[in-house]
Amino acid sequence: MARINSVRDNSGNPTDSAYRQWMKSTGLPIHHGYHIGDLRTLELGHWKERGCDAAFLEMVGSEGVNEARVTEIAPGKTLPPCTFSLDEVVYVVQGRGLTTVWQGDESSAKSFEWQKHSVFMLPGNHTYRLSNMDGSQPIRLLHYNYLPIVMELIPDPEFLFNNPYASKAGKTSDSLYADAQEVVVNGPRIRTVWTGNFFPNLAVWDKLDAYGWRGAGGQHLTLRFPGSPIRSHMSVFPSKTYKKAHRHGPGVMIVIPAGEGYSLMWPEGQKKVEIPWQEASVFVPPDMWFHQHFNVGALPARYLAFHMPAFMRMSAERIVDPIKDQIEYVNEDPWVRQKFEEELAKRRLKSLMPGEAYRNREYVWADAKS
Repeated sequence: MARINSVRDNSGNPTDSAYRQWMKSTGLPIHHGYHIGDLRTLELGHWKERGCDAAFLEMVGSEGVNEARVTEIAPGKTLPPCTFSLDEVVYVVQGRGLTTVWQGDESSAKSFEWQKHSVFMLPGNHTYRLSNMDGSQPIRLLHYNYLPIVMELIPDPEFLFNNPYASKAGKTSDSLYADAQEVVVNGPRIRTVWTGNFFPNLAVWDKLDAYGWRGAGGQHLTLRFPGSPIRSHMSVFPSKTYKKAHRHGPGVMIVIPAGEGYSLMWPEGQKKVEIPWQEASVFVPPDMWFHQHFNVGALPARYLAFHMPAFMRMSAERIVDPIKDQIEYVNEDPWVRQKFEEELAKRRLKSLMPGEAYRNREYVWADAKS
């Protein structure tokens, strides 16, 4: 892999980033747009170097912050070892497999099994190997990392991939995949954070906090990966309800573990974009676009959000001004409620949104008082 230099115009502004040049050099499909309807059926191409089929997602709203790609492992196959300098989070879209991770000498390797809806961290400056334990079904994985940011500073793939240097900065294979730990954080509101590098099944994870501030009687899971800048959260909200619209900075990728619904996204004062979703859908709210999530299915919906780096000031889910950056039900466009009720009617369902929520700005959901 040769060093890549950013292409810039006469004013020094980038016209094609080092990351985009590298991504295109792989010859893999690059999927664009506001959303991907189903990662399980996404078109892939063969990646000879990695021994698998794969594709990149360059979604509107990623804003050069994050890399997202899908890889597929054929039934019963094991991919060649790969060393990557950055932390990477993996969400299991489908399948059942095994990860082996080591640093330096493979004799120190740690292996763990995972399944559909698992989330795990591949720590930077480690080598890993991924295996499909099912002899009849392929695996599909969604990978998330901050490669576009780093490659602007270090446009050298050989430094970032398969570099023999192995950092010892607080990450050892022996402790990497211990059970996630519960930590209570005191702040403006008391909340629980779960910290660990492996979450076995987010489709059924039930250790959740109430999260009434965003509406819909929803619940919330905060995920942290020890020593990593990557952060994440999952929201769960009831059937026939919807969340309040809000906005924040770029680079937040949302994947759906369970549920059926749609989201609306829009720049302030402009036309709304509708994003239909189901299990295995993915979308990215663009920088400072309002977005709002609607559950029109018969069961609770779950969405998992991977955040931009913690060190970037406009961090994901950080509401700078609650009055300007979140729209209360009493202030929303009446069309939003009308559309929601029409979508439910198509499915012979009725809204469970309480009328008081549209009249009282201070309304508190009975089952979500925090």
